[in-house]
Amino acid sequence: MRIKGNTFVVTGGASGMGEATVHELVRLGANVAIFDIQGEKVAALAKTLGDQAFNPGVVDVTSEQQVKSAIEATVARFGKLAGAINCGGILTIGKIINPENPDAALNLADLEDVLRVNVIGTLNVCKQVANVLAGQEPYNKDGERGVLINTTSVAWDDGQVGQVAYAAAKGGIYSVSLPMARDLAPYGVRVMAIAPGCFQTPMVAAAKELPNFTLAEMAAASSGLVFPKRFGQAPEFAQLVVQIVENVMLNGSVIRLDGGVRLK
Repeated sequence: MRIKGNTFVVTGGASGMGEATVHELVRLGANVAIFDIQGEKVAALAKTLGDQAFNPGVVDVTSEQQVKSAIEATVARFGKLAGAINCGGILTIGKIINPENPDAALNLADLEDVLRVNVIGTLNVCKQVANVLAGQEPYNKDGERGVLINTTSVAWDDGQVGQVAYAAAKGGIYSVSLPMARDLAPYGVRVMAIAPGCFQTPMVAAAKELPNFTLAEMAAASSGLVFPKRFGQAPEFAQLVVQIVENVMLNGSVIRLDGGVRLK
């Protein structure tokens, strides 16, 4: 799949890894629709990047109607879609039980929010973008019509204490990669996922403000880094997105982007 001249949707595109992906795709000549609930940030980013970046308004990925309207507006603006990169997500921290402090235990409302945004929101965008891609003419001789790239996490496999909800959500995204690729193979649509390790993002920074967060968890994660001995940076995520878009043989798999870390 070529990047230059093609159009991609990026969810969570107003900050963190999503914003870095928007910048990189635009730099390489793509058109990008920025889907995010942070309306003011989307507007400012689109204005900065110019005509290649599209602000469809506030988009809650869990809303079928908002996603549908935003996709329709994107197609009206740029024509064909070439895929979507799903970076939108939220985090909560809380042990499944906490007898010493029951109020600090994971509650069902937080669990539902994390699953709804990270899993249902991602699948909502995938489903609606894939419906558009399946009806378009192929881009190349392989019959490729587009690519969907989702964001899971190394926490799907080695989540830390207090990450039950987050690990469940990211495990869901990990698990759907192959069956979704199989579902969409007849239409020439690829599906991949990226599992970042310890990355420096606004969501990670915000986690420090959560009531159940302790620096011990962050220190434990840092101590597991193999090389390089630092947190990842958002542009490094965007670089992998580009490589996945351009390599048609990447399909139905999950790539760890983690510096060799194994969480403790």
